[in-house]
Amino acid sequence: MIERIWSGQSRLYWLLIPLSVLFGLISGFIRLSYRLGWRRAWRAPLPVVVVGNLTAGGNGKTPVVIWLVEQLQRRGYRVGVVSRGYGGKVDHYPLVVSDTVTTAQAGDEPILIYQRTGAPVAVAPKRCEAVAALLAQHSLDVIITDDGLQHYALARDMELVVVDGVRRFGNGWWLPAGPMRERAGRLKTVDAVIVNGGEASAGEIAMHLIASEAVNLVSGERRSVTDFPAWVAMAGIGHPPRFFTTLRENGATLCREVAFADHQSYQPEHLSALTDNQSQPLIMTEKDAVKCRHFAQTNWWYLPVDAVLSEVPAAALLSRLEQLLTNYQQGKHRAD
Repeated sequence: MIERIWSGQSRLYWLLIPLSVLFGLISGFIRLSYRLGWRRAWRAPLPVVVVGNLTAGGNGKTPVVIWLVEQLQRRGYRVGVVSRGYGGKVDHYPLVVSDTVTTAQAGDEPILIYQRTGAPVAVAPKRCEAVAALLAQHSLDVIITDDGLQHYALARDMELVVVDGVRRFGNGWWLPAGPMRERAGRLKTVDAVIVNGGEASAGEIAMHLIASEAVNLVSGERRSVTDFPAWVAMAGIGHPPRFFTTLRENGATLCREVAFADHQSYQPEHLSALTDNQSQPLIMTEKDAVKCRHFAQTNWWYLPVDAVLSEVPAAALLSRLEQLLTNYQQGKHRAD
């Protein structure tokens, strides 16, 4: 239902417009208060790059964070990542992710980024505290913040916005009548717009996700998704249909599709009930897999995906980022 409302297919969004106007006024005032200096953002002693979005729901932001971290690591930079840690909860923040930290504590995305990249990751509602925690333990060259475009309390040097190229901005309204956290005009102020799927417009960077082989959660075995006659597919991400489409595009046959809420917490019995028996394969996203490994069954698999960006604009983006890092190292960065 929410997808129909946000896409404009259902007129029920009209009933929510008063709340959306209030949301827009509050969010606009918060941003204005930082721009006018009524509130002061905390600036880290190293470059901060925000990878965020304008809409609620999955846009492919985490694969872009992983891509960016890996690209910088290959160039010899020491990268740290900070996150709000949606879906996780601990008694005290900040929390620096380690091999013993669980998704229940840190959330699924920070654990996924940590496991995929090996980069230091810290979680805190106040992202400046997460940055400080990383700097207390690591020598870093740059901080990537996973989400947080609207978290203006942390000063940033570069803003990258990820847009779902198929859904774009739905009906264009602020939450809750529409999917917008900020209006589309905000794109004029960011450093790059990365469009996941669909058609990229002039000045935007086209991106698509490529899938690897399916990986067994218990054994680590890798198999093509076409090796199995039929899959039960599940996804607890912002936009589950994208995952199901990716599976089909890679030749998988799906006998059942099960969509869960984003950041869903799973119980073993719930997932075991999705298949008829332990010989029927269950496939999930890598984001789901980090929450299920400790109770996984032998017929459970996940599908890793990687972001691929258009080569020329991606190279230009990385060149700008390297120049930013060089300026910091030479003491030429912008001061607030």
